[in-house]
Amino acid sequence: MFGPDPDNKEPMQGFPQVGYLKNFIKNENIIVGDYTYYDDPDGPENFEKNVLYHFPFIGDKLIIGKFCAIAKNVTFIMNGANHKTTGFSTYPFQIFANGWETAMPKEGELPYKGDTEIGHDVWIGYDVTIMPGVKIGHGAIIASKAVVTKDVSAYSIVAGNPAKAIKKRFEQVVINELIDIAWWEWPAEKITNNLKAIVECDLSALQNIK
Repeated sequence: MFGPDPDNKEPMQGFPQVGYLKNFIKNENIIVGDYTYYDDPDGPENFEKNVLYHFPFIGDKLIIGKFCAIAKNVTFIMNGANHKTTGFSTYPFQIFANGWETAMPKEGELPYKGDTEIGHDVWIGYDVTIMPGVKIGHGAIIASKAVVTKDVSAYSIVAGNPAKAIKKRFEQVVINELIDIAWWEWPAEKITNNLKAIVECDLSALQNIK
């Protein structure tokens, strides 16, 4: 066998709280890579409830790479949560109409941070909140209950509110090599044949793989 089937909703037979997330996504503006899983005792089908203020007319995307591990209650705040801040009031009068639609913000007046992007092989702990437009690099670890307001570099560990870098998982030269190798893009058979090198940090072995 050359690894599990990424199209299987329940890759751990008899343990339905873990599911390969891409198979549960209905929103076309949420894109999830193979083997990324969501672990929720209430069921992985509930993931989209945690993607808040994601209005289709705004058009921002949540993009999550391959081989990510996402714990229960990870919340993504999208750009629809933003209010105009340049007036005397931040109240969104326009959404209630009945004469208040005249207060509709002009193009560019609402803060817009772009797509939220999670790299490959990212571990996001329980009850993390990720703010609009944040970019999280490959191999990062986001500690439980962190509130991520800024971009996270590859293979960093961040924690706290607001989240701050605790340390790099590896030296920068190793990080650069891992990004260049990009094992997460390999076919399943190649990953299976080289799992030992991946999980035991055998960089020289990974570098010599054809």
